[in-house]
Amino acid sequence: MTKAKHQYRGRFAPSPSGKLHFGSLVAAMGSYLQAKSQQGQWLVRIEDIDQTRTIPGSADLILSTLDKLGFEWDKEVLYQSNRTEHYQYYLQQLKEKGLIYACDCSRSKLRLETSSPVYSGHCRKKTISASSPRALRCLTTTETVIFNDKIQGTYSVDIERECGDFIVKRRDGFFAYQLAVVVDDAEQGISEVIRGADLLSSTPQQIYLQQQLGFTTSAYGHLPIAMYDNGRKLSKSHQDLSLEQQSTVEIMTKALTFLNQSPPQDLALAPLHEFWQWALQHWDIDSIKASQQASFNI
Repeated sequence: MTKAKHQYRGRFAPSPSGKLHFGSLVAAMGSYLQAKSQQGQWLVRIEDIDQTRTIPGSADLILSTLDKLGFEWDKEVLYQSNRTEHYQYYLQQLKEKGLIYACDCSRSKLRLETSSPVYSGHCRKKTISASSPRALRCLTTTETVIFNDKIQGTYSVDIERECGDFIVKRRDGFFAYQLAVVVDDAEQGISEVIRGADLLSSTPQQIYLQQQLGFTTSAYGHLPIAMYDNGRKLSKSHQDLSLEQQSTVEIMTKALTFLNQSPPQDLALAPLHEFWQWALQHWDIDSIKASQQASFNI
């Protein structure tokens, strides 16, 4: 399989499980402004590999909302659901390196055995029939994964002790997010991943997979998560903020404010193209705080 040539490329990769909300707008805006400020490309990927969470029509709605808000992506939108042969190819590479084993542990069984979220390696030496329901896990080692997050700072994890052997193909036959995102980022030539801090804990597994598959490790920056003052995360599951509820530039300015870019108050009244012009000219990723609450009324 051919990997894309290296140049600055960022991406926004929503899952089509509902409308675009304020939290996902923040992630889209942060990744977009970082890419465009570097004269780079910005790609959109629909992460619909988990068909159990996909809501029909959501992908089209997300794309149309992004278009309405003035986002411009540089290549054709990639859909994970069309790429299973790519994931299978790299899964086979991991198998040939002796890094994949079958696991028939159910969630309920794991909950009974331990309160730890880290998998114990119970099935590492176990022989499991191919006809049995099973997941495929990636064998981890005691090596430490260290990376310098552009926003959250230095992050260091003992991959085996703190993450454990993680699933790369699920019991229901779907490829897991960790493998899919690593393959997609490599094949699309993503040089820097700017996304929400809710995915920070997934990054060590992804860097580990990049290392095992011989991929270049991306740079990372994890944006603060949009939270209400009571600490609850804005999310699709809570039917939070529909972007249609407010004027386009008003909600965009609020996202820019959340990212600590200090836009002038009258920017919310400007035409959309003037908003983007100001945002690009003044973008400063170093101004973003590691954590932030959406204390204003959204």
